[in-house]
Amino acid sequence: MSKIGFIGIGLMGLPMCKQLLNAKFDLTIWNRNPSKCGPLISLGAKAASSLQELAGKVDVIMMCVSNTQSVEDIIDQLAPSLKSGQCIVDFSSISPDATISMAQMLAQKGVTWIDSPVSGGVAGAEAGSLAIMVGGDEDQVNAIRPLLAPLSQAVTHMGPNGTGQTTKICNQMLVSCNVLVMAEVMAMAKRAGVDAARIPSALKGGFADSIPLQLTGPRMANQDFDEIKWHVKTLLKDLDMANALAKDLGSAIPMAGLGAQLMRQHSSRGYNDQDPATLVTLYEAETNKEES
Repeated sequence: MSKIGFIGIGLMGLPMCKQLLNAKFDLTIWNRNPSKCGPLISLGAKAASSLQELAGKVDVIMMCVSNTQSVEDIIDQLAPSLKSGQCIVDFSSISPDATISMAQMLAQKGVTWIDSPVSGGVAGAEAGSLAIMVGGDEDQVNAIRPLLAPLSQAVTHMGPNGTGQTTKICNQMLVSCNVLVMAEVMAMAKRAGVDAARIPSALKGGFADSIPLQLTGPRMANQDFDEIKWHVKTLLKDLDMANALAKDLGSAIPMAGLGAQLMRQHSSRGYNDQDPATLVTLYEAETNKEES
């Protein structure tokens, strides 16, 4: 299982592929926009001209794309070319129900599915220190661990297909609510005359500390929004999935529900494709209105 195909050369896919190449894996890549494959080809990756070509050359197909619909579209195109014994490893953050449905469909062809959403952002992908939460057959998960090792600090088997995606939803509920409160804190501290840029260092090592605080807090304080490390639309998508799952389960998630509303409000103001550091403008805008 040494020949890997990778679909989706985006913010996360690019550094993940670099890690696989650094580990000397045989890597074939495909992206909807072929121009994004250039940097990886220069490092030794091979480019497939189609999804069907990629499926015919590899043992394991990894994906990291934007949403459930994108994964479903790719699988629709891939399925006729897949062979018994191949394995799909999906790093995307998508619906647990859709994951289970696709896994069951491909199992009829002898193709296994491992839902493997990741956490750690671009920084984690670049460092090879992602947290990977996986759902699928335990023996198959163990078989692909050497392929995940260059990408991760921890690979945790959560249970059967769908449980990896459910765990990622839980992760995103915590991350999204954290970053929303962080935006409130930065705006309020600034209004109170505190140098908000010092808050991350002041709280480092305490109970309020977090990786998002250290990475995004200074950018909020300094309004450093130019470099996009992740997207508002991604958090909104995941909060919407959280609320849909909670509705199906009859589970109360009021904070994540409010978080989705606030994230949607921010997205609608033109920040959909911007970094979540821009969330601070939600509260600074309100402050400016009050002062005027």
